[in-house]
Amino acid sequence: MRFAPAAPMSTARTAAVGVGILLLVLWHILGHTLAARAGDAPGGKVAPISPALCDDMKSHNVMKPESPVSCARLKLVTFPYVGFDGQVHGNGEIVVMDAVAEHVLQIFSKLRDIRFPIAKARLMNHYEGNDSASTADDNTSSFNARKAVGSNSFSMHAYGLAIDLNPVQNPFARRAGSTLIFRPPSGIEYANRFNDRPGKNFRGGMAESVIDVFADQGFVIWGGYWDNPIDYQHFEVYPNLAERLAALSPGESQAVFRQYVERYRTCRRNAPQDSPRAKCIRD
Repeated sequence: MRFAPAAPMSTARTAAVGVGILLLVLWHILGHTLAARAGDAPGGKVAPISPALCDDMKSHNVMKPESPVSCARLKLVTFPYVGFDGQVHGNGEIVVMDAVAEHVLQIFSKLRDIRFPIAKARLMNHYEGNDSASTADDNTSSFNARKAVGSNSFSMHAYGLAIDLNPVQNPFARRAGSTLIFRPPSGIEYANRFNDRPGKNFRGGMAESVIDVFADQGFVIWGGYWDNPIDYQHFEVYPNLAERLAALSPGESQAVFRQYVERYRTCRRNAPQDSPRAKCIRD
């Protein structure tokens, strides 16, 4: 059987096809450009603490023999974040308890989505477990087997159940008589907690704007609520819950924490719009 040769495509049709292909290419490029501007990047991940990383934590004074949790109960969360330069950086790292790791990943994913700037997020290994060095470097961090400031009790950081966010923009402040002492000292520039100030530039990275982001993932305690010290950088899990999570198996602790998070979310959904968060916080 013989077939008639196909009719040549008209010039107009050829041009239309070409324009269509060009529009598709431009649409594809535009989509990627807008995604990049929105801070979209490959998502982070949660991974076990490798033996090598555990050894490194021990050698750099981050993990200690008396720590309330071992490396087996910790997870490494890696994530991209938006820096103060407006660019997406893919090198965020933080170590937290296994029970909360997926929720912590969701916190940093949300912060990236809303383009909340983070100065840096490096493991405490880089600072030899020295909290002062980390905060002076404006480092966002979590696990560090240390005592709470001014106490003989372990900090929630020693459980991997506290996160310090942008410590320069959100300093620790303690009263000394009628004086407030800021740590790090550079944090005094953020003693005024208002961003909307006549004649002043907007200052990003302040914790007040993301309290709900943390609370919605179970980190319901914010150090900015405290009277003395005031710890604007600090978000943590309720201490009584922390003890319970540490005593349970990994699977049980994850289930308990998920239930806790859902109870908080349900309470917030059902509460009046102007109801304070404190009404939904339970230990």
